[in-house]
Formats: sequence, C-alpha cells, structure tokens
Amino acid sequence: MSDFLFRGELIDIDRDVYELTQVEAERQVKKLILIPSESTAPKAVREVLGSVFQNLYAEGYPDERTRSMSENEILDFDSQLAYYRRYSDPRYYKGVEYVDIIESLTRRRCAELFAANGIKPDQLFVNVQPLSGAPANNAVYHLINPGDTVLGMNLLHGGHLTHGSSVNRSGKLYKIVHYNVDPVTQQINYDTVAALALEHKPKLIIAGYSSYPFVPDWKKFREIADSVGAYLLADISHIAGLVAASSIPSPVGFAHVISFTTHKTLCGPRGACLITDNATLAKKIDKAVFPGEQGGPHVHAIAALALTFKIAKTDEFKALQNQIIKNCAVLTDRLKERGLIIPFGGTNTHLGNIDCSTIVGPDGTKLSGDMAARILDG
Repeated sequence: MSDFLFRGELIDIDRDVYELTQVEAERQVKKLILIPSESTAPKAVREVLGSVFQNLYAEGYPDERTRSMSENEILDFDSQLAYYRRYSDPRYYKGVEYVDIIESLTRRRCAELFAANGIKPDQLFVNVQPLSGAPANNAVYHLINPGDTVLGMNLLHGGHLTHGSSVNRSGKLYKIVHYNVDPVTQQINYDTVAALALEHKPKLIIAGYSSYPFVPDWKKFREIADSVGAYLLADISHIAGLVAASSIPSPVGFAHVISFTTHKTLCGPRGACLITDNATLAKKIDKAVFPGEQGGPHVHAIAALALTFKIAKTDEFKALQNQIIKNCAVLTDRLKERGLIIPFGGTNTHLGNIDCSTIVGPDGTKLSGDMAARILDG
C-alpha cells in the first residue's frame, strides 16, 4: 500500500496550501511589519515545530528530580531511559521517555536564561506547557478565588485582555480595579497605584502590558503588593526577549509569578511559560496549567522552545535585543520631530505608539490606525 499521504511532499499533496505558504513567506520578506507582538522565528525553530514531536500526547509533567539536573545530566540518555523503565513517570500516556528529556531540557534552559537579581537557576521553577499567554495568565488566577479583587492596568491605557477586561473571563470572574496612566505625565504614577491597592486590598496585582511602552518598576510594584499581602504577577509577554538579553531590568526576584509568551521578542514558537521562585506556588501553578486549564501540551512547541532558549543566550541575540531598543527610540524620536503625537511620551522598550487621530484630512476626517496601515501597505 502506498504511503504517499504520509511521506509525500506538501507541494505534491496540496499545491494550494503550498502556494499559500510561499506567498506568505514572500509577504513577510518584502513588508516592514511593525507589530510588536510578532517576530520572525529562526528557520531551525520552525524545523523543530515540524518534527515528529508533534505526533505525541503527553499529559502530565517530567519527574520532579529533573528540575535540579544540569543540562548534561538531562541529556544522559542511558541514565534517563534506565530510570524511566524502572520507575515510569507521572504522565498519563506512555511512550514519552524522550518527551521527558526534551521538556526537562527546555525547563532547565529557561531557568538558566532568566536567572537574575541573585536568583540562581536551581531556585526557579519553570512551566513550559501553556499553549499561549491567555492560558498562562488564567493559570495564575487559580492562586486566588473567583470574586477576589485584582488590580491591573486598564486595557485602553496599555493593559491586556487577561488583566481584567470586561470582555474576558478575568473581568467576569473577578472584581477588577484598574489603574491608568497619569493624565499629565502619561506614565504610571506609583503613588496612585499604591493608594488604589490600599483602598481595594487586591489579592493579585498585575504589572506588564501590551501597549504601554515603558518597563515597569518591579521593585515598587513588589513593595505595593507586599503592603496589602497580594501576589505580584509580572506579565512580560512583550518584553521577554529584552529581559532574557538583560537589555532591561528583570522581574525575577521581585514578582511572585512571571508569565510570558514565547513568540514575540523571544523569536520562538507560539507558546508561553510561567516562572516562580516559590516551590509552593510552583506546585499550584503546575496543577492549574494541567489539568486545570488545558490537556496535553504541544510537545513540538516545547522542543522548539529548547532551541529558542539556547539561541537567546548567544551574544548575537543580545546584540539584536539591544539594537531593537535603539531602533525603536530613534524611530519614535523622528516621528515626534515630524509633528506626530506619541502617546505616553516616548518609549524605553521595543514598542512605540502613534496617535493617528491627530492627523486630519482636508475634509476634516481623522486618520485611523487601520486606515494608516492600509495606506502604508499600498
């Protein structure tokens, strides 16, 4: 029997889909894409995403002993397979001996990459299974109870849907109090945030944003959280690559939990991670991700993350992140010099904003962001 359907090339099996992959590749090469939540994953990362690891179901986690292992110990196949065959593992499915190795390797590389501020890799507990940023943040909400108060940034001021937006389940299941940017400085006023925290006594405070362009003051946020006995979640989804490269200050050692997606400035596969230095919280988070929020992890994405974290430790990656910040600052300054209004007054990260509504046509029509994008795309 022919195995054409399983071993045939895409161009032969489905030319239409093949052509779509080619025209999209051409679009990405020819266009200047200024979307801060997108990046270009290296060819090798995309190669791992298409590997046989995508065929597997692996509900559960590797053995806890692997968290303290070095990379060389994790990659000692003989030792790992001997242990697996003698003791099995905590997963629901079998045939996952190599999944255990790749996930353990990914967790270790992540811990080594993000260790900072005196916190060592062995002190970090990493979960690499969240399928995206929303499930990762939703897992953190398991640390508190529905109806509890959460203090997060207003979506219209730069926050995120999962930080308490009324259209998201975070805004439906919890009592949300929002902090905004100061109307004068257009930046976060930490005294105002502290006052809101003292007034409303939140159980969770969220720092980290989707369009606010400045790095949060992690130390001040932790002081505010401690003043009311709240957990501090640092959502660094947009700036994870900058943090990994030490281009900006890290929340490690300040935030109780750190969440981030892996397909933005980290330039990795679509996915997310959770990090904590608290063993008790780590156990709760693992249970919250699985089975609390989702089923089997995407093992091919976890394998691609192992490569992503290795790349992120290179000097080339660090140089890239530093240059991204410089480029964004220069672009923002030049736009400001040309008379464009820059919301929040500037940037010290990878993203900047433009107030298109201040540009008015001869008929009085204000320019919208969508309209501007279509004009520039023409």
